Amino acid sequence: MDGNESNKLVKGALILTMAGVISKVLSAGYRIPLQNLTGDIGFYIYQQVYPFLGIALVLSLYGFPPAIAKMAVEIGAKDRQLSYSSFYIPILSILFVVNGAIFLFLFLNAHEIAIWMGNIHLETGLEYTAFAFLLIPLTALLRGVFQGSYQMTPTALSQIGEQTVRVVMIIFAAAMLTGTGKNIYEIGIAAAIASIAGSVMAFVVLGVYFLKHKPIGSGSFPIPWGFYLKTLLIFGVIAALNHMLLLVIQFADAFTLVPGLMEYGLSQHEAMAAKGVFDRGQPLIQLGTVIGSSFALALIPSISKQKLEANPIQFHHYIRSTLKFSFYLAVGATIGLIIIFPDANMLLFQNDKGTASLRILVMAIVLCSIAITASSILQGLGYLKRTAAFIFIAFFIKWIANQVLVPLLGITGSAIATVISLLILSGLVMIELKRKLPDLLFWKTLNWRALIISGLGMAIYLLLIDFSIHLFTYSRFGLLIYVLFVVLSGAAVYLVLLLKNKAFTEEELMMLPFSSFLVQLHKGRRKRGSKN
Repeated sequence: MDGNESNKLVKGALILTMAGVISKVLSAGYRIPLQNLTGDIGFYIYQQVYPFLGIALVLSLYGFPPAIAKMAVEIGAKDRQLSYSSFYIPILSILFVVNGAIFLFLFLNAHEIAIWMGNIHLETGLEYTAFAFLLIPLTALLRGVFQGSYQMTPTALSQIGEQTVRVVMIIFAAAMLTGTGKNIYEIGIAAAIASIAGSVMAFVVLGVYFLKHKPIGSGSFPIPWGFYLKTLLIFGVIAALNHMLLLVIQFADAFTLVPGLMEYGLSQHEAMAAKGVFDRGQPLIQLGTVIGSSFALALIPSISKQKLEANPIQFHHYIRSTLKFSFYLAVGATIGLIIIFPDANMLLFQNDKGTASLRILVMAIVLCSIAITASSILQGLGYLKRTAAFIFIAFFIKWIANQVLVPLLGITGSAIATVISLLILSGLVMIELKRKLPDLLFWKTLNWRALIISGLGMAIYLLLIDFSIHLFTYSRFGLLIYVLFVVLSGAAVYLVLLLKNKAFTEEELMMLPFSSFLVQLHKGRRKRGSKN
């Protein structure tokens, strides 16, 4: 790959990263009004069908498109063109067979899956959810073709468009259902229809770009069916798994939490409501993970084995900086959210149910951020199969831990199970990263003194503010102003303390936005010290 193509690739990867961050914020944010409109039972119903819809979304964005792009690049390297007969039709055929099989399995077994989940009323929602897989071939093929020519904008815009339509429709449907007093289980059907409509929007966006650029070549070549099948089914599925960390955890909860809560002693209705309360943690974990890993993920696209071999010292510095940003930000987000969680719970969900259990659950933020960042680095170095295997291990640990702990401790047991599974996962990926990069020495290069001072400083500040403000009563709007204030001011205190205590080097700060301002803060204490 020449320099121009490399620059296009890095620029394109950054565009996709930004689109992914925007989509994750939308995906996390809409769950809050959804819960407010439908209550804990409605939220539980949505969260039962969401893992399947999430799998469809990941396959159409992060699974099949990179595999198709990989094939397009390899075909282009042989001076062959992407023709209808030799590329588009064969790829589309394979995708329709694979996704059609998933559709049939989910549609025909919706009854059994609903029983396994412990609620037969979920059956219709699961049947509608199956249809989301039928649009994957169209969107995945077009995204893969564009990515194969290093055009990432169509994928980014289609992703944002898809998520926006989905969010608007699901909130509108929730408002209509609660306003008209219809069967609350229809929220599962509405979620599936909203996802299908989002896929249609993505296809329209991609179709416009396709008609404009016409990435179709003439001529034909012998169809390499084995190559197509192997790349799509192995590379595509593995690439998808590496983006399903939070999804697989929710997938385990969808099947084990309600039955476990009924063993704990709750009625079915109480167990459903309790799972709805537990699922409040998902959007907060997702937002916290975005904060913890977004800077790191924006820096990762330029990671490759070639750069490691060309300049190992600079490469190790780059990786250490990436992990450091992720770790410090995730620790800050976790500490802050644990302290303000009672107020955040009351503000976002209108009561403080599940606060103790959810405080345990939000520890997943720091573990998730480490796991996602380290896994992304390993993927950049080409170790996709290992990271996918680690996610499978985390899934089985979560499943088994739920079955053991939930009947004993209720939703607290599920929170502990999540933390245990993610702790093991983050440990596995960091051990593997150390094996592949023995000179990285990440943990030794962390400024633990700065981290402890910054974390304690922010915690003391938040507790003092919380104690002072709670002398007064306030409305929900007043609570919103208060939570926004403590979040922003607490984050500022944490960041300033990190900078003042030299948590980062000047070279590391230069990698960030607003680097000149951050460097000045970083230098501030030293300048004052030199004047004394």
